[in-house]
Amino acid sequence: MVTRDLTDRLKAAAKAFPAVTLTGPRQSGKSTLCRAVFPRHAYANLETPDIRSFAASDPRGFLAQYPHGAVLDEVQRCPELPSYLQGLIDQDPSPGKWILTGSQNLTLLESVSQSLAGRTAVLHLLPLARSEVRRFPGHPKDLDEVMLSGGYPRIFNEKLSPAEWLGAYVGTYLERDVRSISRVGDLVTFQRFVELCAGRTAQLLNLSGLASDVGIAQPTVKAWLSVLEASFIVFRLPPLHANIRKRLVKMPKLHFYDTGLACWLLGIRTADQLRRHPLRGAIFETWAVSEIAKHRTNQGEHGGMFFYRDQHGTEADLVIESADRDTVVEIKAGQTVSDDMLTAARRTKAAIEEAVPCRTVVAFGGQTRQERQDALALPWDQIDRESWTR
Repeated sequence: MVTRDLTDRLKAAAKAFPAVTLTGPRQSGKSTLCRAVFPRHAYANLETPDIRSFAASDPRGFLAQYPHGAVLDEVQRCPELPSYLQGLIDQDPSPGKWILTGSQNLTLLESVSQSLAGRTAVLHLLPLARSEVRRFPGHPKDLDEVMLSGGYPRIFNEKLSPAEWLGAYVGTYLERDVRSISRVGDLVTFQRFVELCAGRTAQLLNLSGLASDVGIAQPTVKAWLSVLEASFIVFRLPPLHANIRKRLVKMPKLHFYDTGLACWLLGIRTADQLRRHPLRGAIFETWAVSEIAKHRTNQGEHGGMFFYRDQHGTEADLVIESADRDTVVEIKAGQTVSDDMLTAARRTKAAIEEAVPCRTVVAFGGQTRQERQDALALPWDQIDRESWTR
């Protein structure tokens, strides 16, 4: 088990709140992290049928087993439990006594927000960031290998084939998680929907076009996208609107949290396939955006990430807002920095700088960092070493 970037924030939250709720995708390492950070806590996994049955049928008796608190894993499997925890916490608000984990964002947070508001901190553990992958011996160093491997810890911890492990992950996700989150009756069509979403990563999310390609109604597309978001498979990057008096694109962009998963869904099984794939540029854009999102999430920053595109063709893959300045990020898979790479970012900076000062970054697929007068050319393998929260 390598040290996770979220560790210090998890410890700090446990010193300030009676409960801590840790969410994230299945197999992102939530249980491992909590058991490492809180080794003296009792542990109960609510995925286990007899434990879940006990907790559901006799929640007071179940919780009475843990007078000193516990790590309650996959607590969304028993959504009534936080209501009973509320009374125990009010009686004894000792910090860090209860640690809750869950892999279904909407189900868990609805239950927690209703019962434990003000009593729990909520943190998110996403798949491994590049800074965390580096801590594994023999981690991939080639860009295509990095994107293909993704960031699920077991792949690196047990030196598994990404293609084989991700295939099993998708099967488990479809058979178990999807059905527990939503009433998806046709899993074959749903898998086709997820594959088509992978083909649209880093692209504008056109719901009607996606519905037509899958052969389902647009309301079903909206519902199924919510399923993917709730289980931390995808996220939507909204367009920037604030303080800009221009005609801007209104659709969000779709991104996957894990490029290894996106590659598997696209049928890409080797790094050589990825190097030649027509969507390699889009996959690299998603990798860079998700790396920055992971960095910000691990630092406690949520939101504040957008893309920019107006109807005159000015665009930037990412705009990060902060209190004193924005950061305009253009993402290019090419290995050599050219003036053409900088053009879009410079035009976007000029379009939005009237509202707030900006810095310009071009994240690219090469190796040499360049500090230019008006822009930073940032190699892909230094993205995790840059601060994206200020």
